[in-house]
Amino acid sequence: MKFLVDAQLPARLARFLSSSGHDALHTLDLSDGNRTTDARIAEVADGSDRVVVTKDRDFRDSHLLTGSPRRLLVVATGNITNDALLALFVKNLDVIVAAMDEGDFVEFGQDVLVVRRRRGDEPPG
Repeated sequence: MKFLVDAQLPARLARFLSSSGHDALHTLDLSDGNRTTDARIAEVADGSDRVVVTKDRDFRDSHLLTGSPRRLLVVATGNITNDALLALFVKNLDVIVAAMDEGDFVEFGQDVLVVRRRRGDEPPG
């Protein structure tokens, strides 16, 4: 799976994802680094079929209102240490990847995993 980790999350998370066999970038890897705008992050992610990994609620709102970024993983942990965040990803990476295979928007936290269906996959009604 391909990921683009947003600025409020540690670059160590992108390195962990890469070392686990995924294609992962951090905003630091982009030309404007952590100053990259949300719109540009979404554009890069959508253009290369990457999941944006973020804590930023603006991405959630944009995804729900406009469908961009197309694929989104919202980290809903509140303030935890980077070590605790990485431990959470280590413990749950297979579950996270499976959830992203099922939906285009996943909220993930210490006690929560919410998967929203891909657009167009909603049941009629």
